[in-house]
Amino acid sequence: MLRRFVPDSAIAGFLVAACAMLLIAPADARTRPHYGGTLRIEVEGDPLQRDLLQRPEGLAWRLVLDGLTDLDAQGALRSSLAERWASDNNDQRWQFWLRSGVSFQNSRPLNALAVVTSLQESCRLIACPWTGIHVVGQSVVFTSESPMPNLPHILAGNEFLIRQSADTSTDVLAAEMIVGTGPFRMKEVSRDKMRFEANDDCWRGRPFVDAVEISSHRSIHDQWIDLSQNKADMVEVHPNDLRQARQQRLNVVISPPQTLLALQVNNAGLAPQLRAALAAAVDRAALFQVIFQKEGEVSASLLPSSLSGYGFLFPAGRDLNHAQALRGGVTPPLLTLSVEGTGPMQLAAERLALNLHDAGFTVRVAAPGGNAQAIRHADLVLRTLRLQSATPATSLESILRSIGENKPIVASDAAAAYQVEHDYLEQNTIIPLLYLPRAWGLGDRVRDVYFNSSGVPDIANISLEEGP
Repeated sequence: MLRRFVPDSAIAGFLVAACAMLLIAPADARTRPHYGGTLRIEVEGDPLQRDLLQRPEGLAWRLVLDGLTDLDAQGALRSSLAERWASDNNDQRWQFWLRSGVSFQNSRPLNALAVVTSLQESCRLIACPWTGIHVVGQSVVFTSESPMPNLPHILAGNEFLIRQSADTSTDVLAAEMIVGTGPFRMKEVSRDKMRFEANDDCWRGRPFVDAVEISSHRSIHDQWIDLSQNKADMVEVHPNDLRQARQQRLNVVISPPQTLLALQVNNAGLAPQLRAALAAAVDRAALFQVIFQKEGEVSASLLPSSLSGYGFLFPAGRDLNHAQALRGGVTPPLLTLSVEGTGPMQLAAERLALNLHDAGFTVRVAAPGGNAQAIRHADLVLRTLRLQSATPATSLESILRSIGENKPIVASDAAAAYQVEHDYLEQNTIIPLLYLPRAWGLGDRVRDVYFNSSGVPDIANISLEEGP
């Protein structure tokens, strides 16, 4: 078992770190997990939040929902609601056969029609990589005019989790309740608290805890106080707070750097040389050292070097002279900079605004807490993008999809993936900055905390010690 892990810069490699995450003290390794108890989690945002493209992003989605496929902690593909799949016609047609005996949490059976209906609803919110989807017996068939070599990996993403369609559900829960096939069923929902209870009939086994309560919109300060007073079992720790957490001797678990901090340029009218000047003017080293307290790693590439092997080919240093030369005599328009997320993101945005001011840009940082529509319409958006898969091509396609680029990545090796990434970054519509870890503070009774491939805790496998 793995527990209590705070990595330092000596740890090299995404896959090695993912395999070795969360080292547990030997005494903990001898403690057998048991069933029972309520896990109390506190978060700063919304457990059911969506990102700018309306993709599910919050902590609670995977408590209730499963996908056709899944990724293990190392990012390797594995079966989920689909037990097997195959492709033909140059990956333009994929067939996924569903696992038998699976039911939704309202006892309705999972079948191919329910899966197709769920995925069609997802496609109304986001762009899907297929052009056709239909039922063939107890299987689902996807078709496209272009190859979809990474479709099984793409279907493991949060945006394609399978839920019971609201218009066909006979469940007595309120309309806002989400019904899926996952380890927990949603029982209570309010603005500041959600309660999930164990799904005894979950196809992959009952979770260890009886219930999960998530308190939302809690400041980091209040979360840490509640943890110290045994009012919470699991609280957030931002990367920039890890030094303070260590000083306070918090029991902290931390993922490898799997979250890409990036500046997205939404202003399509901004001249190419001005976008290039933006990219040259950002000071990644200052963000890394000052804002994020040397946690994570600097990155000028979409994929970390530990995964791709070629990240060092993208220059990460600041070149203010080059930025000013690129801008030339052009006076840039006033640019608005919004932030997707909470915590140190606002501080990072303020720092970026100073960087860009040095290169002759005037940037107004929007106040925190803006609605999603206002953030989407900002000229610049500071975003966090999750790394998922363990292969360069599938990871690259997933990240590009998260910024609205719906195109398959057909890359047979690292050199081909590098060329795709290079060509895309040349447009300077997305500017990678840092790869950051995700960390949590744990109470004394929490056992068996693991992260999934995108740095989110696997709550279904958490257990609690007996006692108060």
